[in-house]
Amino acid sequence: MPALGVNIDHVATVRQARLTYEPDPVWAGVLAELGGADGITLHLREDRRHIQDHDLYTMKKTVQVKLNLEMAAEAEMTNIALDVRPDQVSLVPEKREELTTEGGLDVITNSDRIRHCIDQLKEAGIEVSIFIDPDVDQIAAAKNLGVQGVELHTGRYADATSADDQQIEYETLVNASEFTIQQGLKLHMGHGLTYRNVSKIASIPNVSELNIGHSIVSRAVLVGMEQAVREMKALITS
Repeated sequence: MPALGVNIDHVATVRQARLTYEPDPVWAGVLAELGGADGITLHLREDRRHIQDHDLYTMKKTVQVKLNLEMAAEAEMTNIALDVRPDQVSLVPEKREELTTEGGLDVITNSDRIRHCIDQLKEAGIEVSIFIDPDVDQIAAAKNLGVQGVELHTGRYADATSADDQQIEYETLVNASEFTIQQGLKLHMGHGLTYRNVSKIASIPNVSELNIGHSIVSRAVLVGMEQAVREMKALITS
């Protein structure tokens, strides 16, 4: 069964809307851990739109489960990761004008820049994953860069507006998953997954980790973080 990584970015989004101190994403991380999260994921963006540097440093000292830092493959972020030493770094694309991550990182086009970042992280003993589209060429390119795993972008599956379209995207993910395992890489998935659509993805063989944020945080507003995480954990492990 896949592990559940809970992304707490949007707890910080609420806080930053008023530029105040609450709600504290670190508290959310602790409650997510109590609710059964196997890991806490947070994305330190270059524009600091939600998670701030002190959130990351405090989270590292607080949670006992796996800490997964999402970040761009840029020098500033690499230096922060080398200082914090999260358990895992997930390299993601980043555009300042986007509402959320819009697609996978283009490993083929940006291989030199990404490789430099990966080499530094691996030398420090940090596990590295890359968030990419479910495309065999991108997966093969990620393998060549020496990462330990990839996170397949599930956004097109999540955004499909018909059962037929969703099935097509699901089959694409299944095929990409099989290729990922053949390459000897750890298989992670995430983006746009909700309580309504996660079960089918969780059933794909050899998925080791699902990273889910917005849906859990949205549910937590109504029922609390611990309960929201328990409900999602039940769906992916049933």
